[in-house]
Amino acid sequence: MIHARTPFDPRQDPAEPWRPGWTPPSLPGWTPPGSPSVPGAEGIRVWPDPNADWQARLQERLLARRIVMASGVLDDAAAARLSAQLLALDADGDRPVRLELQNLRAELGAVVTVMGILDVMRVSVHGCVSGELGGPALGLLACCPVRSAYPNAALTLSEPRAHLTGTATALSAREQQFQRMLDTIYFKLAEVTGRPAEQIREDARQGRVLTAAQAVGYGLIQRQESQRQEPPRQGSSQQEG
Repeated sequence: MIHARTPFDPRQDPAEPWRPGWTPPSLPGWTPPGSPSVPGAEGIRVWPDPNADWQARLQERLLARRIVMASGVLDDAAAARLSAQLLALDADGDRPVRLELQNLRAELGAVVTVMGILDVMRVSVHGCVSGELGGPALGLLACCPVRSAYPNAALTLSEPRAHLTGTATALSAREQQFQRMLDTIYFKLAEVTGRPAEQIREDARQGRVLTAAQAVGYGLIQRQESQRQEPPRQGSSQQEG
């Protein structure tokens, strides 16, 4: 018995939306993109919608829970957005704010800007490190009254690189400004760790790397994050043996 094959147009790109008149190859469980929805499968989506602004919606959900994500590169523009989020949460309520520092690389000037915001916030800020955090970005962590890190985190004391150009007079002024900003971070780290600023400076010159456990002993963080306990389900009760 011969079965008729489903016609297939090779000119049709499978990644393009489904068009009337084109019949895709018959594959079990396969639905062409953009085709009419299958009854009972309204909640299933195989391909993400490129037009959906899921990042903005996710950020709104995190901010609603007073969680701020800081990841990637912190430059002047990112520092302005981060400062605005922190100030908005500070004015919105009295509950603590959680600042997630995730593989953050930061410019010196941008860090000093956000440090000024963290120093004047009324609410308590919990800084939590995941991935790698080092250089000037440690200044943000030092400004958080509560500091922790995930077990896989790595904290690096290192000197930032300066790229200065201009006349001799301009270079001298910029170098002095660079050193003042760097001292601001070193003095803050010395304050929270209880160590001399010169020791912090020397460790930064050597590029000292600390694990989460070592960072606790150094004083950069107060504890490691542990597995979170799930809240008890409503209506559940424990029976006594």
